[in-house]
Amino acid sequence: MNVKSFSQYFYFSRNIFSYSLHIQNTSIIIFRIKNIKEEGIQMKNPNRNYFGHESQLYRVEEHRLVGGKGDNMRLFEVNNGSGLEFTICADRSADISRLSYQGINLSYFSVCGYTAPTYYDKTGLNFLKSFNCGFLTTCGVQSMGNPSEYEGTEYGLHGTMSHIPADQVSYDISESGDITVTAKMMDACIFNQKISLTRTYHCAYGSNELTIEDTFKNEGSKEEPFLLLYHMNMGYPLLSENSLVDITSAKVTARNEAAEPEVDQWNKMIPPVANYDERCFYHTFEGESATAKIYNPDVQKGLAITFDPRLLPVMCEWKMMGEKDYVLGLEPANNYLEGRKYLEENNLMTTLKAGETFHNKITVTFFDKQADWEAAK
Repeated sequence: MNVKSFSQYFYFSRNIFSYSLHIQNTSIIIFRIKNIKEEGIQMKNPNRNYFGHESQLYRVEEHRLVGGKGDNMRLFEVNNGSGLEFTICADRSADISRLSYQGINLSYFSVCGYTAPTYYDKTGLNFLKSFNCGFLTTCGVQSMGNPSEYEGTEYGLHGTMSHIPADQVSYDISESGDITVTAKMMDACIFNQKISLTRTYHCAYGSNELTIEDTFKNEGSKEEPFLLLYHMNMGYPLLSENSLVDITSAKVTARNEAAEPEVDQWNKMIPPVANYDERCFYHTFEGESATAKIYNPDVQKGLAITFDPRLLPVMCEWKMMGEKDYVLGLEPANNYLEGRKYLEENNLMTTLKAGETFHNKITVTFFDKQADWEAAK
């Protein structure tokens, strides 16, 4: 056969995929997978008669890493069958190491890669040597933010919580595709703090939402410091110079010197810059609900993070536009990130009394239409 011309055409728009192969003087072969919503297939309450094992549509699978600094780390891969996929890293406080929606990555994964708690150095800024970021890194609870020394104890950057492995991880998948993953861990030291954390993730088939519910409890017999930061990290291709960013804050202030002249540009993203000096901004809120959201029209994907500012009254925006270190942190917290010493000396410390619990819920909503994203509050 004499083939005179050959062309391939790929088309990606939301979750419609077409592939066409054209060869002159031959037939045209077209493979087309259409959006299942367009075909009228019901995304909720799936009919079990249409499929065998539940993992055909939605699943939770446990894996272990082999080799390198992440050797033997436990990962739980969650797929809700409706475009949402994320990875729970059981050995790193059951945080979310990877997040994608409809095949597009949304989170930042640092050059550190997967790093087991064994390699953690809690002194000074050495937290950064094992900070893989991911979508969620939990910081606290004895300290967070700047490293400092107080009453003879050294507190490193962002505390130790993110390097505590989960003691228990369990999951449940209902007949209708509701997925729940629960992890339990303890920040404890003999003669000192005894703070437990029970974390529950929930998502569902046919849904574009992910909820993170945490219950911290002081299991000890004395009042303990309690500092909490949800270090939530947006990455390429969700994050680029064309990304739209909005936070429902009542007030924005610069946290560091480099941010001072750019307070009015806190929501303006730029391309990666060599040797960029991070800009950090504090956002404070009014009312009973707060939202931080980002959307990139280039990939038609976005998300909104919703939380209760009465529980998490401060958000630190970490605008890091560096080459290879290109990340936007949207970080709800229960206090300022100035370090244990500063908070103690300025009577700003937050604590948990003996037996007291702190329950918090964060909802992450995903979008593939800009109008829906703009309407989110």
